[in-house]
Amino acid sequence: MAKMRKEYPETLKWNVKDLYPTKEDYEKDFHYLENHLKDYAKYQGHILDSENTLYEVLSFDYKMSEMLERIYVYAHINNDSDTTDVKYQAMYGKAYQLYEKYEVATSFITPEILKGDYDLVLEYINKNSKLKQYERVLKNIFRMKKYVLSDKEEKILSSLSTTFNTPDEVYSYLTDADMKFGKIKNKDGKMVALDEKNYHEFIESTDRRLRKQAFIKLFTTYGEFKNTCAKLLASEVHNHNKVAQIRGYDSARAASLYSDEIPVSIYDNLISTVKKNIAPLSKFWKLKKQALGVNKLHLYDTYAPLIKDIQKKYTEREAEELLYQSLRVLGDTYITDLKQAFKERWIDFCPNEGKRNGAYCTACYTIHPYVLLSYNGTLNDVSTLAHELGHAMHYYYAIKNQSYQDYGYSIFVAEVASQVNQILLSKYLIQKTNDVDEKKYLIDDLIKDFKATIYRQTMFAEFEKLIHEAALNGEVLTHEYLCNTYYELNKEYMGKNIVVDELIKYEWERIPHFYMNFYVYQYATAYAAAIKIAMDILNGKDHARENYLEFLKLGCTKTPIDSLKIAGVDMTKEETLEDAFVYFNDLVNELLKLYKTGGE
Repeated sequence: MAKMRKEYPETLKWNVKDLYPTKEDYEKDFHYLENHLKDYAKYQGHILDSENTLYEVLSFDYKMSEMLERIYVYAHINNDSDTTDVKYQAMYGKAYQLYEKYEVATSFITPEILKGDYDLVLEYINKNSKLKQYERVLKNIFRMKKYVLSDKEEKILSSLSTTFNTPDEVYSYLTDADMKFGKIKNKDGKMVALDEKNYHEFIESTDRRLRKQAFIKLFTTYGEFKNTCAKLLASEVHNHNKVAQIRGYDSARAASLYSDEIPVSIYDNLISTVKKNIAPLSKFWKLKKQALGVNKLHLYDTYAPLIKDIQKKYTEREAEELLYQSLRVLGDTYITDLKQAFKERWIDFCPNEGKRNGAYCTACYTIHPYVLLSYNGTLNDVSTLAHELGHAMHYYYAIKNQSYQDYGYSIFVAEVASQVNQILLSKYLIQKTNDVDEKKYLIDDLIKDFKATIYRQTMFAEFEKLIHEAALNGEVLTHEYLCNTYYELNKEYMGKNIVVDELIKYEWERIPHFYMNFYVYQYATAYAAAIKIAMDILNGKDHARENYLEFLKLGCTKTPIDSLKIAGVDMTKEETLEDAFVYFNDLVNELLKLYKTGGE
């Protein structure tokens, strides 16, 4: 059973006092912001009266937004630390209500600006040089003009933001706090509570009995909640589709991608390219079946290490040192900056009872990023730490080099830095060892990363695309429809030489990213970009490191596609994805060579 949060030392917890030293400091900002929301009203109807008024309202709004970010981050990371703590549930709830009030109070700004002409805005910028800092913001507002509604309609949508967020909120509490998976006998023969935090330990076990037992117990439990989860996901999909229709988009997917300036063709090309490249994965499954010595390879076997006697564990301090060594290729300045994350306690390691599932990085412009994970010392945990610190350093450099309104980089590029870190870590470990068995283990782990990020996330992306289209065409998203669709996709994406167990049809219930509106495809595109960046750096390509570090500083000052071009990656070219599969096939062949065997 997971320990309570109070049982862990403070050194393993993130330092929330950097945000607010005391609760009173937090409440002071909270009440200040709440009391000054009324000040927006004086600008309504007057935003474009003059260049000075336009500057005044924008500068006031970003000051308030910056304060709101700090309030919101403080509330949500405290809540995520222990979702069962009612005082933090209340704090987060109130912070979100404040966010909703802010959205309502500011909902008139964009529609009112759009009542004017962009040429007038450009004229104002020329008259008042202080407006230059908001030029990108204003340009983007006019790019969205045809999808922005009237003042009244925008206010209505803003007032419904909490309602739209309800499926995600309920899903989070259901899976993080209320859902219980029963007990399971661990490797020592003791009965322990199974949960999402320790499931990885069981599914990665060298004991096939434990893997199968955990797989069956976890997904059987999810199956018992299939009706509730189906209703929640169907509601989320309905919200996405309806808002997109109201705004005039062709689809929810088009709406999501347009906001990030990503062509829909990149999404479609990803799906078609992955489907054309299932063969290397099938080749790997054949090798894995032989290496594990099983007659049939099941899904619960896919995370098992190829080498049974290599089960390294890393303390938090060992993980830290390992990251410094593996990321040294990024330069001394990068490592010096990275050390702040550990010294200043940006990271919450504790795998405590009630902690939010998964891992993430969030940022506060006035302070620094924060990283959440549940650390149990496995190589996967070290890799997750490297991943989230990639996000953190991306935020850190953007904060250092950009204004508040320009530091938040696009979701499309958000996963690039995290994946670069993971690849560099894996390549370092493989190069470091001369032990053949350890090398097999590490290459297998790198292959699992590729499988999980390219094949699996693309499968998720197609599932998301299919269910949104189905709902738009009148299909009722029952648990039966969702389960059957998800199961068929698994059979297609897993290819030959593997048994796709029927219980996997419930896995969609445990994927929180389906509540993030076409987010998951970007893991795959980002990983393809990260492969090129990491390999260019490792291969010593001219200016590769410098170009990558420059990319980390850009924030949202360039489009996502153009930002990646600074780092040497062109995502509009099909070769970028095809090259990623060449890289993957080379890994499989390297493993085959170590085993001195062939493959189809």
